[in-house]
Amino acid sequence: MGAMDGGIEDLLREQAPQVLGALVRRYGHFDAAEDAVQDALLAAAVQWPDDGVPDNPRAWLITVASRRLTDQLRSESARRRREENAAALTPSDGQFTAPPADEQPPDTDDTLTLLFMCCHPSLSAPSQVALTLRAVGGLTTTQIARAFMVPETTMGQRISRAKQSIKTAGARFDLPPEEDRAERLRAVLHVLYLVFNEGYTATSGADLQHVELAAEAIRLTRQVHRLLPRDGEVTGLLALMLLTDARRTARTRPDGSLVPLAEQDRASWDKAAIDEGVLLVTDALRHGDLGPYQVQAAIAAVHDEAPAADDTDWPQIVALYEVLARIAPNPMVTLNHAVAVAMVDGPEAGLALLETLADDSRLAEHHRLEAVRAHLLEMAGDAAAARAAYRLAAQRTTSLPEQRYLEDKAARLTAPE
Repeated sequence: MGAMDGGIEDLLREQAPQVLGALVRRYGHFDAAEDAVQDALLAAAVQWPDDGVPDNPRAWLITVASRRLTDQLRSESARRRREENAAALTPSDGQFTAPPADEQPPDTDDTLTLLFMCCHPSLSAPSQVALTLRAVGGLTTTQIARAFMVPETTMGQRISRAKQSIKTAGARFDLPPEEDRAERLRAVLHVLYLVFNEGYTATSGADLQHVELAAEAIRLTRQVHRLLPRDGEVTGLLALMLLTDARRTARTRPDGSLVPLAEQDRASWDKAAIDEGVLLVTDALRHGDLGPYQVQAAIAAVHDEAPAADDTDWPQIVALYEVLARIAPNPMVTLNHAVAVAMVDGPEAGLALLETLADDSRLAEHHRLEAVRAHLLEMAGDAAAARAAYRLAAQRTTSLPEQRYLEDKAARLTAPE
């Protein structure tokens, strides 16, 4: 769907979860229904630019997807010689004309139900991400594979296994029980956060950012926020994405090289996104329990509201990281906390905080630990140690723009006389 009119592409992605929801409600068979919806989306991507968008796009997609699904069910049943079962599974041919007025899908938004299903606890995080992007985001397997830089066959197998796991687990197309909903929502938000992070800073490859992934994460999070407007963590996550993505165009130079936050042209930041993000996080912090996405959004807001890097309110950021470390401790929080502490109390204090991560196996081979250590050593004036740490970080990262940036930082630190 990448080369078509942007308006049609947006429309198809918006319709994807609603069409899939309508099919699963009518026929069951989530795995087969999802394949049929993909076929319908591809058919629309080919036909609509030439023929025009139908008066009722959703009904068109449901009709085409229904035909594909029932053809598939008939074929499978025939192969298994269970024609009588196929007759029970499949509605009559009369239902495959455009749905009449009373056949229109109910005024139900299935986005949240589908997100819960795609983030089922039986799935690994990579499978949750892939299935969410395909079933809820309407991306093709090719687009998802390209974004994550894996072969299309590998991504296709991952998605197929995910759908089979959901089927085996007996997952129902319904919202989880009330007692499980908060935990399942956390899993949904984590998946959306992973999608955004991969889009904002790609973990591998020649490009620093995959703009399409970040935009899709924001779009899906907006939908969840529309459905759960009073949930503080949903609001916090949307705010965090907007406040972070607002800096996107300033993060790279024309040659694709990375520009660190302190050196970015703040005039090119997206002011509308910043204003919306600040409004959202301010509202979230006023209501309900404090959560990690709200705190991260507050930190991003402090950065974004500083007119220049030297104006950053680092003591406030340190205080926010202390809160974040209490409610959601993890090594990445400690890394960022160390940088903030260094800006307030000096690089030695930041390095001392880094030492608490020395034995953390989660960071043993991660480039960020050495990159932060190098930055703080450089601040402390230890050029030789900083240069070695920058080089080690460059060896560990699989992102080419980050690798070039770290190697350049090492090269600029000349050896002592």
